[in-house]
Amino acid sequence: MADLHSEKILILDFGSQYTQLIARRVREAHVYCELHPYDMDLEAIRAFQPNGIILSGGPKSVYDEGAPAVEEALFELGVPVLGICYGMQLLNRHFGGHVVPAGKREYGHADLLSQGQPGPLFDGFFVDGKSPVWMSHGDHVEQVADGFDIIAATDNAPVCGIQNVERNLYGVQFHPEVNHTPRGEVLIDTFVRKICGCSGQWTPGQIIEDAVARIREQVGTDKVILGLSGGVDSSVAAALIHRAIGDQLTCVFVDNGLLRLNEGDQVMSTFAQNLGVKVIRVDAEDRFLTALAGETDPEKKRKIIGGLFVDIFEEESNKLTDAKWLAQGTIYPDVIESAGAKTGKAHNIKSHHNVGGLPDYMKLQLLEPLRELFKDEVRTVGEELGLPHQMVWRHPFPGPGLGVRILGEIKKEYADILRQADAIYIEELYRSGHYEKISQAFAVFLPVKSVGVMGDGRTYEYVVALRAVETKDFMTAGWYPMPYADLARISSRIINEVKGINRVTYDISSKPPATIEWE
Repeated sequence: MADLHSEKILILDFGSQYTQLIARRVREAHVYCELHPYDMDLEAIRAFQPNGIILSGGPKSVYDEGAPAVEEALFELGVPVLGICYGMQLLNRHFGGHVVPAGKREYGHADLLSQGQPGPLFDGFFVDGKSPVWMSHGDHVEQVADGFDIIAATDNAPVCGIQNVERNLYGVQFHPEVNHTPRGEVLIDTFVRKICGCSGQWTPGQIIEDAVARIREQVGTDKVILGLSGGVDSSVAAALIHRAIGDQLTCVFVDNGLLRLNEGDQVMSTFAQNLGVKVIRVDAEDRFLTALAGETDPEKKRKIIGGLFVDIFEEESNKLTDAKWLAQGTIYPDVIESAGAKTGKAHNIKSHHNVGGLPDYMKLQLLEPLRELFKDEVRTVGEELGLPHQMVWRHPFPGPGLGVRILGEIKKEYADILRQADAIYIEELYRSGHYEKISQAFAVFLPVKSVGVMGDGRTYEYVVALRAVETKDFMTAGWYPMPYADLARISSRIINEVKGINRVTYDISSKPPATIEWE
């Protein structure tokens, strides 16, 4: 079996909003990578044994007092280095070049122009000597360091690409990791595969083979329990662990009454009946609704739902006295964001439900087979494991479920209304071919009533809002331009088929300033 971690790229994060995208692009080149803070200890970098290092962008200026930097010996490790934006400026300044505030800042699209011989990094990148790129910088390189050549420029910035081929050091002022740089993946693939010499072993089949071997080695003959939510991450984790250890796995599915229409039955059908996984189903709707009664604060609702889930899960796990492992569907972005929060580098918008380890009183070891994978990798692995396409590729669903899509207090009446409206919405998106073009779509229950007319009579009923967004990274998102005819049909069906709703609205807010979920 190939060692999937024998080839790897290290990404040092200087605070760019796009750093996770760099990692995703490297993974798309089928090469393993890890993202670490810029001040990672040099001995730890040596121990990591990277085939190459990427320095990310960042919001600071390299000439500021206390600006983020790396140890000088980093550039003496003998591995290729690619600096992006701030990373390029840092690289240039380290070797004696000058970086200054730009006379004219450059944000958004620009045409990158080839300068002289493009060298190995830009192999296949330019078409007729130019390529559109995405810029985001207020400083620029005024003087290139000795030993470096200028290989790219824009009309506004004379130095947008530098190289020292002899030392395998490269820098670009633009952001090849974002979708707004159409051929950016070509550049990152070239750096990772050609310059760093990685062959590309990080494929779904190899990931599964490696994970199965590691799970078997970790667990041995022990029993494992997993909290199955029906979401993509826990579902793929369950299928992967079951592939590795079969009946040693028992899943606990807590039906909290805040799931989508018929979701509980679908989970049982997929796992218990079709895959042969042992699943214990717990009907806990009454307990959750009682605990949530009267609560309107979104964060408190999240904590109540998360805390009660742990309590119920613990009750069930205590019945399985021979279990020694708790499995979770933690994925790599959870790990990155949790680490950022612990170091104070991330602002807490809303809490995550499956990061942070186990309560001290739960005497179980933690098993997280997906913690190295991004969401798109998890989905691809899920399909490879035989999970239904519709389950694996469905839109994200929050850990608290409908609890954060019912604004204000949660009541069973509201949850039942929302379930039906959301099911109609999603059904119509599939029928019209929009579902797989949209990154996330859902209905939101608004705790307000409006006047309407049905059958010549006055109604006074609730309102639902429909949300649909397009995004590549969920850090920013634009609202989906749904055709009016489709919106009209969805609205008509919801109002006619769901008792208690007489008005439907469509959310046209982008992120930022709004968030994707309403709570």
